[in-house]
Amino acid sequence: MVAEWNDPGLAQRRSGNELLVFTLGAEEYGIDILKVQEIRGYDAVTRIANAPDFIKGVVNLRGHIVPIVDLRLKFGIGEPVYNEFTVVVVLNVCGRVIGAVVDGVSDVIQLEREALRAAPEFGAAVDTAYIEGLGTLDERMIIVVDIERLMGSEEMALTDAAGRV
Repeated sequence: MVAEWNDPGLAQRRSGNELLVFTLGAEEYGIDILKVQEIRGYDAVTRIANAPDFIKGVVNLRGHIVPIVDLRLKFGIGEPVYNEFTVVVVLNVCGRVIGAVVDGVSDVIQLEREALRAAPEFGAAVDTAYIEGLGTLDERMIIVVDIERLMGSEEMALTDAAGRV
């Protein structure tokens, strides 16, 4: 029983994860709330030449140049529409600040470990490498994204982790 008091991750493993839930199209996605630095309205970005379409550009956030990634484009969920509900979730991942454009943020939820199921295998047609699993909460299905793995991936080329072998 003493070991439980010395294990800081035990409470989190027992109670599940707090997730920020956002929407992309008709689907709800969740990311670890501890990776979220702030949520801002979508502003114009400075486009970077030769960047992939899903990298919208950069913004100056209190003196820091922050790359902005449109997750709708990254996940291939159709053309994005930028309106008053569009937000940028500013993340602190892989030792770097990165902005993720989403259609909207709905809430913060507590997802119990038992409510998280493994992502189904779709073969080569769908890349599920960045999906931690599918969470169910009442009648809602939430796609839980491993945002650290996504933003640190080689194809994103946004972090120092992408350059390491």
